[in-house]
Amino acid sequence: MGRRITLMLLGFGLALGVVGCGDTTSGSPTTSTTTVNALFNPCTGISDEALRAAGVDPATEEAGIGGVHQSGWEICSWDGSKYSITVYSTGRTAAEFERKPGNVNFQDVTVAGRQGRQFRVEGASMYLDCDVLFPTSQGVVQLAIMNRAAMDGLEDPCTVVYRVGESIVPVLPR
Repeated sequence: MGRRITLMLLGFGLALGVVGCGDTTSGSPTTSTTTVNALFNPCTGISDEALRAAGVDPATEEAGIGGVHQSGWEICSWDGSKYSITVYSTGRTAAEFERKPGNVNFQDVTVAGRQGRQFRVEGASMYLDCDVLFPTSQGVVQLAIMNRAAMDGLEDPCTVVYRVGESIVPVLPR
């Protein structure tokens, strides 16, 4: 329950934090005609076999944040015994995530042979969560690992990203 609330708040913050981005000219909103590709749906795009290999139970699937769809996002999470995985899919860019206050410690990483940008959310425990963004033709897909806070002897979640990524990253869109 605590993880769901934390994920809901984190996801809501991510969604709201990026949504407000836009340009104005002399106080008037500007418009653009950007073609948006269909978003990758992690709930249907990641197989049960890949999830089991990543150490989570496919039966624990939850779409959205707290079961609520977020406009402009496709989000799905699954629970394992020591951590949960959430995959966010959006038309936003990695640069937008980097400009968002509160997203910190960005660094280039390679997970399962694919380039990405690892980061953390400011104020979150470095022992509890780790996020990696992967650019796609639609925007980005974010792989997030969240350790169970009540457990002892937890692995660094950024180390878990590399292991989980071996089965999850290959099925993410490019």
